[in-house]
Amino acid sequence: MLKSKKPPLEHTDTLIGKDSVMEGKIRSQAGIRIEGQMKGDIDCEGDCIIGESSVAESNIRARNVSIAGKVIGDVHASGTLSILSSGTLIGNCRVKMLVIEEGGIFHGQSHMLDNTQLPAGKTSQPVA
Repeated sequence: MLKSKKPPLEHTDTLIGKDSVMEGKIRSQAGIRIEGQMKGDIDCEGDCIIGESSVAESNIRARNVSIAGKVIGDVHASGTLSILSSGTLIGNCRVKMLVIEEGGIFHGQSHMLDNTQLPAGKTSQPVA
């Protein structure tokens, strides 16, 4: 019997190099790493890494997103969005967990995804 050889989600399947410019939509069943310039939507089942020297004018959908460069667009991560100390996100995000290192920049609105219920007897209260 032949087995399907799908790459593991941790695997970086696609790399846009430092001196490269990509325009258009990119989709991957694995991870994507951008080191150059990207204009267009990014959709991957694995992790998306935006390198320190990169600029992405993109809406990004991925499992985890790490931004060390600059992203102009919205981010949807089913896991964690990490904005590193050199990173900038100008756009909104829908994520399960948001991490912003000291020096990281975020201009936009965040919506936290929640797949758990509050314990019995607990109610959520707005923060003043």
